[in-house]
Formats: sequence, structure tokens, C-alpha cells
Amino acid sequence: MSTTTARGAADYDGHRMTVSADDGTPIAVRTFGADDAQLTVVFAHGHCLRAESWSFLRDQLLRQLGMAAGGAGKYSGSDVRMVFYDHRGHGESGVAHPSTYTIEQLGRDLDAVLRSVVPTGPIILIGHSMGAMVTLAYARLFPATIGTRVVGVGLIAGAANGITEVGLGRFLNRRAVNSLQLAVLRAPRLMQASKRLSRRIFEPIAREANMGTKRTNPRMVAVAAAMMNETPLLTMSSFLASLMTFDETAALHHLGGIPALVLAGSADIVVPFAHSVVLASQLAGSELVRLDGAGHSVHLERAEEVALSIVALVDRAITAMHGNGPEYATAS
Repeated sequence: MSTTTARGAADYDGHRMTVSADDGTPIAVRTFGADDAQLTVVFAHGHCLRAESWSFLRDQLLRQLGMAAGGAGKYSGSDVRMVFYDHRGHGESGVAHPSTYTIEQLGRDLDAVLRSVVPTGPIILIGHSMGAMVTLAYARLFPATIGTRVVGVGLIAGAANGITEVGLGRFLNRRAVNSLQLAVLRAPRLMQASKRLSRRIFEPIAREANMGTKRTNPRMVAVAAAMMNETPLLTMSSFLASLMTFDETAALHHLGGIPALVLAGSADIVVPFAHSVVLASQLAGSELVRLDGAGHSVHLERAEEVALSIVALVDRAITAMHGNGPEYATAS
């Protein structure tokens, strides 16, 4: 294999590494672009998903940013770097004690990833669903980084609080969640078998909940279903209590001074679009983007449009940092 071909393959597949969270839990990370890139965009995925849930969007961004071989975007791998990682208990990251499966702990895990993988330079944080909540938790836990290290945020299908008030979250209640968690702890093999048997029933429901009203590529549906099915029941159930009580409205003022993208689908019944309207109204530097007909997995369904919005966020963040437009990244 030639050097050029090898470099192209590495650029496409990214560079894999493992980061240790503060309690020793291994966090699986994949990076794209140069370690010394001038700006790093870090992606936090949703509940029961994994870093690969960004794969369709990632491919679009590699092209639109100009990071892919032959890409025609305004940036390159030396300008913009992308970092994707699996939350604890998800994907290729390690499992931990269920008591650590909280949004706040994920905010601290994000900090561990940033300290290890992006020790210097400006950062844009992008989160989908639970990942957007992690971004808000991080802003509260590490407010000194906002506007200094963190120069932009993207909140995709996210909410600051109240997920049990509208949408599918209305069916969550403390008794049901406690009963599920107890059953998983007492009879994990039986519960896992039950999950496999019920897959045929729940997959169509999940597809409708996550994919919106328009016809969706069957491959995207298969990818999303596979990730949800592979997530351990202990992980799925243990995070529910934290999701139910999540409220980071008090942290929003930390993000008011930096560019923000708030994006969601109009047909999202998991975290309805009303949550995004509320978020955007409380972030002075936000752009609100509504994708008609898209569901909760808007980054899978409408990857090209979401990528365009993220590139625009990158442009705005660089403009805010330097005041001389997106050309800065390639001119400096």
C-alpha cells in the first residue's frame, strides 16, 4: 500500500484510542484530523447509541469541511479536527457501577476526554439527545472553559429539563423505572432474553419514534436499531433515573455568550421540538434550525442538512474568535 493510500485509509477510518475516566473506566475515542488542528469539534451521542451513530453525519462533514481525500470544503484536517467517543456502558467503552450512570458523571467523562485528547486549543461541543444534556451538564461543572476553551455548542434534539412532561418521556415514572432496574439487577439473563424476544414488537415503535414522518433509508434504520439492541439493559435502565430528573436550566447562562446551534426535527416525539424552542430562547447566540418531518434521529435521517448547519456553526465560532471570517483557519 502506498503512503498516500495508507494516509487516506487512516483519515477515513480515524485514529482509535482509549481514555481513562477519573474513576478508571475506559472510554473509547476515535479522532479525525491532525492533533494540532486549530479547532476541534467533539461529539457526544445519545442514550442507547454509540459513537457510530454519527457515522452518516461524519461522512458528510468530512466532505463538507474538506477533510476527506479530494474534499472541496473550505477547511482541512489541519484546520478542523473531529473527536467521537462512546459514553461509559455504551459501544466500545467500559462498563462501570450502575450508580455512576448519570448525566453528571458523563459530563465529567467528557472533561476527561477533553483533557486527554484535546489538551489545548478551541473546542466546539456537539451533543445529540442525552449527549446534548451532557454538554449542558459540562457547562455547569466547568464554567471557566465556556468562552475560553469551548467556543461553540450544538444541541441536537436536546432539552434542558422536563423530558417527562411531553413526548414519550411522559410514560416514564419513578415506580416503573425502579422496578425495571431491580429486575435487571436480579435477573439479568432473563431480562436480556426478554429483550431479544420483544425486539420484534419494539423495533417498529422505535423506528417511528426516532425516524420521523418521511421515508427513511432502511440502512439508517438498521444501524440505529442495531445500536439500541446491543446496548446492555443495565446501561439502558440505569440512566433512566438521571434522565427523568435532569434539569440544567440554571446552566444555560454560561452558554449565552458563545455561538450555539439548536437543531431538531419537527416530528420528534421523544424530545419534541418545543424543547428546542425553549433552549434557543435562552441562548443569546443561538441559531434555531427546524427540519420538517425529521424525528429524534435527525442526524441520521438528514445528515447532509445537519452537517451544513454544523459547518455554519464552525464558521460563526471562528468569526467570533477572530473577527475575520472562516478564511482564518486556512490563512493562519
